Amino acid sequence: MSEDGKIGMPKPVVLGEVNMENKFAALGISPRVLKAIEEMGFEEPSPIQERTIPAALQGRDVIGRAQTGTGKTAAFGIPIVEKLDRTLGTQALVITPTRELALQVSEEIARIGRFRGVKTLPVYGGQPYERQIRALRMGVPIVIGTPGRLLDHLGRGTLDLSHLKVLVLDEADEMLDMGFIDDIEKIMASAPPERQTMLFSATFPPEIDRLSRRYLQDPLRIAIAPEQVTVPQTEQAFYEVRGHDRIEALSRILDIESVERGIIFCRTKKEVDELSEALRARGYLASGIHGDLTQRDRERVLTRFRQADVELLVATDVAARGLDIENVSHVINYEIPQDSEAYVHRIGRTGRAGRSGVAITLIEPKEFRQLRDLERGIGMRIQRRELPSLEDLWDKRRERLKEEIRAVLRSGRRLVELREVVKELLEDEGEADSLDVAAAALHLHIAGAQAPEEDFGDTGAEPGMVRLFVNVGRAQNVMPADIVRAVANLSGIAGNVIGVIDIYDRFTFVEVPKAEASRVMQALQTGQIKGRNVNVEPARRRS
Repeated sequence: MSEDGKIGMPKPVVLGEVNMENKFAALGISPRVLKAIEEMGFEEPSPIQERTIPAALQGRDVIGRAQTGTGKTAAFGIPIVEKLDRTLGTQALVITPTRELALQVSEEIARIGRFRGVKTLPVYGGQPYERQIRALRMGVPIVIGTPGRLLDHLGRGTLDLSHLKVLVLDEADEMLDMGFIDDIEKIMASAPPERQTMLFSATFPPEIDRLSRRYLQDPLRIAIAPEQVTVPQTEQAFYEVRGHDRIEALSRILDIESVERGIIFCRTKKEVDELSEALRARGYLASGIHGDLTQRDRERVLTRFRQADVELLVATDVAARGLDIENVSHVINYEIPQDSEAYVHRIGRTGRAGRSGVAITLIEPKEFRQLRDLERGIGMRIQRRELPSLEDLWDKRRERLKEEIRAVLRSGRRLVELREVVKELLEDEGEADSLDVAAAALHLHIAGAQAPEEDFGDTGAEPGMVRLFVNVGRAQNVMPADIVRAVANLSGIAGNVIGVIDIYDRFTFVEVPKAEASRVMQALQTGQIKGRNVNVEPARRRS
């Protein structure tokens, strides 16, 4: 049957040119799915994907022993999408231990199948039955759910498995630990015996081994062992961040950590481009490197990084392979790596040749379980650090300033000429003493000449900041980098002091230091963002 016939003649999709050099193409994936994978930014399959996908496409049962974050979802999600026939009802069932994992799996498979019109349904406790029943009656092809709620639907007759082609147990050992083994067996016994079954588990206790022997037919066994080594010279830490504040959090970390030369790892090429642009807009010397760069451009970026013309190299794992760069002070995982092996390879790029290094990972609350898996894989705990506050940044800047002054005092550069300036100021001001003159000079060095701070009221910003309303947003194709660039260029403040940016359809909120708020407002009122005149005013506190 033709590809379109399999999925019920979806609406025409303009695929554009598919990159056949993408290593996923060698696994036998159709152009529509390959295009979706490319748009998701994945450059090459992970080990579990490379070994699972071809076998699963051939219909073999699979047992995969792999940790969380190794790419298991795409390993079984891609074959599921390829096998669908929308003339039938539910054809794929994925059993997960938690609601959170069910949602994640549902979202990722939906992205994989976006060009094939694929629909997924997460099913879990705590959600009204009526909504799930309506979707199930419409014949959603892929159902992802927790054991208890799936068993409830089977008992009610609202989940029909008569057309099931693929059944997946994701994180089977976790479900065993949660006491779901009996529910799982009941669900598997309700499915057609001729189905394809895939089981994934980080460990294989006797109960899981018995389950696999009973319900899987001649399975292909795939074991992806985590790498156990780590880098003794590398200090490892993580910061908890929120998704929409990630760039702001990274900026604070870069400032507090005194990153001299750092590599920032992203998962996809798109993230590399977006992050490197956002960092440049905030005043950092950053360049991106990924698989789409020509060899000439790649060498140019690496040369600038080695010569310290670029302080931050933003890279994908694939692009960073084979890099031989000395004196990397920091490695930063902008998103948690997919497994402990990838983590070890990343952080091994700092702390070389007997030097100390720092490895930092940004973690969202929903990723703590994945962090624990990573720690088990490397055999050690990763230190938690608190995200620096504005006061912390000020203290750090003050210490740096003191060091700069000590260096000048030691060198004696131009001190004779400047002493004359100080003498003149002391004579002119009369009551001022040398400490006052020195403090005033430091104030100018740190912040520039500023008008007294205004009272903007409570704008909902954090202490020391003002939240401004700007009347442009996504409808005008405005990106965070556009806001940072406009504020920095028009007002003259450093891009790295700009705080949280929230962009909505027709307006944007941006936080700036209170001492700079008036200057920023005046500058933006007389300037433009993306070629448009804008209105700027202090935000009103949201109730």
